[in-house]
Amino acid sequence: MMKIEVDASGIEGTVKQIQKVVGGEIIERWGEHTLNVHSSLANGSIRYISFEWGVGLLEFDITFHQTIQIELDASSFNPINFIYCLEGKYGHRYASQRENDVEWVDQYQSVILTGRDGGFNNFYFPEGEKLAINFIQIKRKQYLRKRLNNVDELNRKLYEVFLDSDHEKAFVYYGDYNLKLADKISALRKIKTKGIIRIMQIEGLVYEVLSMHISQHDKSLRNTARQSKLLHKELRKVRSIAKSIVKDPSKDLSLAILSKNSGISQAKLQAGFKYLYTRTVTEYIRHCRLEEARDLLRNTDLNISQVVYSVGFTSRSYFSKIFKKKYGMSPSEFLNGMKQG
Repeated sequence: MMKIEVDASGIEGTVKQIQKVVGGEIIERWGEHTLNVHSSLANGSIRYISFEWGVGLLEFDITFHQTIQIELDASSFNPINFIYCLEGKYGHRYASQRENDVEWVDQYQSVILTGRDGGFNNFYFPEGEKLAINFIQIKRKQYLRKRLNNVDELNRKLYEVFLDSDHEKAFVYYGDYNLKLADKISALRKIKTKGIIRIMQIEGLVYEVLSMHISQHDKSLRNTARQSKLLHKELRKVRSIAKSIVKDPSKDLSLAILSKNSGISQAKLQAGFKYLYTRTVTEYIRHCRLEEARDLLRNTDLNISQVVYSVGFTSRSYFSKIFKKKYGMSPSEFLNGMKQG
């Protein structure tokens, strides 16, 4: 295992100290910095952006070729970290904990943590693991000066962490599996615009992700967060099935067929869809077909009958009925509105 010691006073210094060990080149565009590295130690990238309101974005999209321990000295830079593991897994341990007390964080799991001034946070990244990890880091004093940040609306324990501007408290919260965060962070990574518009779009999504982290933490303390009895690997498989439905909703799909093809029981498959998407399998398939149908009506010259059969429906009258229920207008009214627009 290779240890990287970081005692930087900010997000930029943190990445530069990692760069000194793993190599690579940092490229900057409009305040967005990206470390691209292809070396014997790592392949991939780390990007970071610092915003004026005390928030920084740090994203790992990298594979390490050795197990890496990053030891962060909190003497100079001790933000509140809102972390989401989009792909892979990583470990965390405070220096006050024993060496074997590493808490491993799985894919799709969220974490909020900070340390005491002068303390150390240790992060562990496994060898050969493709990592996609999103960090939103808050400098408390600077953030608290920002108007309309609604920090007083947070639950009491997290609120105290925000107000602990002298960094006397340590705080850690290991959240549950959260697919809504996965979708939002994926959207953050897929922004294609350039220049100042791109930075503004990133900033807006960063604020949304931060709000979702805080909301999940608040709900968990109030015991209103939904719980799933499925294992994380089973939920990951359900998500993979859902993605395959989105890619081709016209396939002859049903709960029984999906269960047989995936090896997941019908009961677990149904429970997974209800937990992740608040829909039954049948409702999710119908939703995807309607979304695809609307896109075809909007973007192609296909008539309504052609669209109905191309997305997997067999009855035009049924299609018209559920289309109007979902979108508030019939397919014909939708097409006429497109033509007039």
